[in-house]
Amino acid sequence: MALDADGFPVTRTPAGVVRAARSARDLAVLDARVSGCRACPRLVAWREEVAQVKRASFRSEDYWGRPVPGLGPADARIAVVGLAPAAHGGNRTGRVFTGDRSGDWIFAALWRVGLANQPTSTHVGDGLELTDVRVAAAVRCAPPANAPTPEERDTCSPWLARELSLLSRLRVIVVLGGFGWTALWPVLGAAGYELPRPRPAFGHGVEVELTGPRGPLTLLGSFHVSQQNTFTGRLTEPMLDAVLARATELAATVPGARTHPDDGPPRA
Repeated sequence: MALDADGFPVTRTPAGVVRAARSARDLAVLDARVSGCRACPRLVAWREEVAQVKRASFRSEDYWGRPVPGLGPADARIAVVGLAPAAHGGNRTGRVFTGDRSGDWIFAALWRVGLANQPTSTHVGDGLELTDVRVAAAVRCAPPANAPTPEERDTCSPWLARELSLLSRLRVIVVLGGFGWTALWPVLGAAGYELPRPRPAFGHGVEVELTGPRGPLTLLGSFHVSQQNTFTGRLTEPMLDAVLARATELAATVPGARTHPDDGPPRA
């Protein structure tokens, strides 16, 4: 696999994403491959344009301008899945949900329920550590108008599938917003989970328990931590805290540790 100027493996096609994701042996390898992905031309052009033009308040900063990998330990029992990086948030800092107001909300909430060691996430190297939770996005590049296309969502899905498969103790997925909710179902179906029919509609506080090759897995819905939701009061701190508290409660019931990441959900 060819490397780019910064040493990241380059993937240029949807088929290449499938191969690169499936063969990633651990999260470190997966994160490096995500960071070198160039499979969606529209997203590549946008993220790089934003990284060059920049926002005036960040003019002196070097933007990441790449796909943004997930964050959190491999033994996490909880995953939090959002939509995509923000143009001047994750696309700037190189860390998911970091450097914008959405990140201010999600990391403060994770801290309040004991899943983060501090309530803020401002930049790589700021001391943030997560415990028992892995945070990721359904689409890894910042999209124009915060709106990935269905094709871009599907092209990116093998990265999410492999990331979740490498979380060998996964018990709960908190899904932020309807986009992530829609993106997750094909990933779980392909992994062998029995999907309910009709498919449950997204909603805040919706809880769906699935059965699959690794035992039970619970999906919890939450409104996204977007400014549109938090500024208007559609999502409040107590609402978000309640969902994450429920996730930690469910995670405490995880069966005995599983030792091989290829034994269960989900595979790309």
